[in-house]
Amino acid sequence: MRVLLTGGSGFVGSNVAAVFAAAGDELFAPSHAQLDVTDAAAVEAAAAEFAPDAIVHCAILNDFEALETRRREAWAAYVGSTRALAAAANRAGAQLVLLSTDWVFDGTQGGADEETAPRPINAYGSLKAASEEVVTEQVQVGAVARLSGVNGLHRARPSTPRRQDVGFGYFISSIVEALEAARRFTVWESPAINSVASPVLATTAAELIHAIVERRLTGIYHCCGGEPIDRRSLALRTAAAFGLDAGLLEFAAPPAEALPPGAVPYDTSLSGPATEDALDVRLPSIDALLGGLRAELGRDRSLV
Repeated sequence: MRVLLTGGSGFVGSNVAAVFAAAGDELFAPSHAQLDVTDAAAVEAAAAEFAPDAIVHCAILNDFEALETRRREAWAAYVGSTRALAAAANRAGAQLVLLSTDWVFDGTQGGADEETAPRPINAYGSLKAASEEVVTEQVQVGAVARLSGVNGLHRARPSTPRRQDVGFGYFISSIVEALEAARRFTVWESPAINSVASPVLATTAAELIHAIVERRLTGIYHCCGGEPIDRRSLALRTAAAFGLDAGLLEFAAPPAEALPPGAVPYDTSLSGPATEDALDVRLPSIDALLGGLRAELGRDRSLV
């Protein structure tokens, strides 16, 4: 397959690139300098020249403060870029797969499935929900892949230190880095942050996305883990899986400066019955997530 990939240098995008390349697909993953995805004419020209079978849209404006305060720029980065790629995909006869998020839900809909109506409570969730509408309403062969709590290696920048934030991304790696260095780690607990999710290994999410592209599917899919979990439980299971000292873990509210502008959904756990049926898979457990990350990090200790 010929695949045009946006955001290929980002965390999720770099894993998508690695999985698709390993499958033998021909990738065109331009940098922002090479292709501004908010420029409809440039997107049309790039798609016409490359003639993709599929476009996978991973690029985002990864700045929560900017999303709340620079609204015109944020709309262009999310909805505008999706519209440009939608038009290009339709003209090229290509499938468009939009990467979306569990944050399209308000945090009170734990276990949301593919048919649960979105109800975002912050700019990020609202922009992703609006982008989903573009794909489902305007694209001839369009799919939405919602992710939750992505953990794993940043394949474009593997040595970058990881920090805990109000979501679940990088959460496991940040714990492992601290505990392996015998540093104490404070797990944030608060009703003001994302406290329950269905985390997934980035590689696994990318493999599910590849299956959507291979089968040229349309609709909404949950490319997430199959087991919801809270932050405290995930921290304790991480320490056990990596053979690290759980006594170094502490639990407390996050510092005020760590909270972003806008509300954060509390429970964004997902379920994926339609995804499992369409892809003939079972979404992975927390043990599978931890074991997969342990292998990717080169740790050979067994789960305990």
